Amino acid sequence: CLYPKTIMSKINLSVNLCNIPLSNPGILASGILGTTRALLKRMVENGAGAVTIKSISKEPREGHKNPTVITFEGGMLNAVGYSNPGVDAAAKEFSRLHEIGAPVIASVIGTQKEDFVRVVEGLSAQRFSAVEIPLSCPHTPGFGLLAGQGTPQATFDITAAVRKATRLPIFIKLSPSIPELCSVAKAAEDAGADAITAVNSMGPGMLINIDAQKPILSFKVGGVTGDALRPIAIRCVYDLYQSVKIPIIGVGGISTGRHAIEIMMAGASAFGVGSAVYYQGIDVFKKISEEMALWMQERGITDINEIVGVAHD
Repeated sequence: CLYPKTIMSKINLSVNLCNIPLSNPGILASGILGTTRALLKRMVENGAGAVTIKSISKEPREGHKNPTVITFEGGMLNAVGYSNPGVDAAAKEFSRLHEIGAPVIASVIGTQKEDFVRVVEGLSAQRFSAVEIPLSCPHTPGFGLLAGQGTPQATFDITAAVRKATRLPIFIKLSPSIPELCSVAKAAEDAGADAITAVNSMGPGMLINIDAQKPILSFKVGGVTGDALRPIAIRCVYDLYQSVKIPIIGVGGISTGRHAIEIMMAGASAFGVGSAVYYQGIDVFKKISEEMALWMQERGITDINEIVGVAHD
């Protein structure tokens, strides 16, 4: 522990997200060590308030060939391609979720609204706490923006279809590259979404190996995450807080307690952590929570919920 336990005991970091109690607002983002039940449990043991599984599609997907991830000065570039075992295998892997020790969020992908419904129904027997729907992939043809899912009407239609298929809270994950970000979020809210996850990776971007004289990633382009994404994510959360009434889960480049506080001040009720797990290890959630608690203690703030949206005052 970086700081005395007496500080942690005096600070309330717990949040209630869509009637889901979290011991702290830090959520493992989708695509990061969310492939097995054992890995999810390990992340919770290392401080995550909730965890999100790797995105699941109707049929198994191999994803793109290596290399799929590359780091650079400002963060990471990735084009994994939604590799996953498919809904039937995922339903078996993610059984007994009560053993995880924290809420588990299912991430569901598709190219048509019927695909999303099929996966949601296929996972319905498991004890997921919520369903996240990414409508925003910058590097996989047929998914997200490339499938027209970045429009208000398509977002409404997909959200409404999923709403009919489940009683679980629905989180719609949006891209920072959507020109009509707030309109799309409002369409999701009107269709029954319970929260907005903002944001997914931005781009697509590209890095070139000048010695090989070709793009580094096998898919050539990929989504940008990490430090380069954080200012964009902060702005998106700030704008969304003024546009929708449902909670926002802020995601993008969060690796310290100060980053987490910043995005919550912009309007996020909770935050996701992804790239920082790669850079700092699986105990990054503990570090972030401790840093948040110390910052709050030094300023006489006892409840993390007090800071949500204060940058708008």
